[in-house]
Amino acid sequence: MPKPIARSKTRKSVAKRFKITGTGKVKRSKSSRRHLLATKSSKKKRHMAKSVLVHDSDVDRIKANLPFSR
Repeated sequence: MPKPIARSKTRKSVAKRFKITGTGKVKRSKSSRRHLLATKSSKKKRHMAKSVLVHDSDVDRIKANLPFSR
């Protein structure tokens, strides 16, 4: 029998960090929100809680590691 073509697997570490939107953009969360929060202002913590889009130069690398999402 012929060998099946190898499929690319999802990198689970990438899948936990990034989400693909309905239009194909890549969302990420901001860093510095895990610890040492007492020294950060409320405004800074509020702004870090929101998600942002990944820069265009990194989108292709991330999508290559998420083959089964849009």
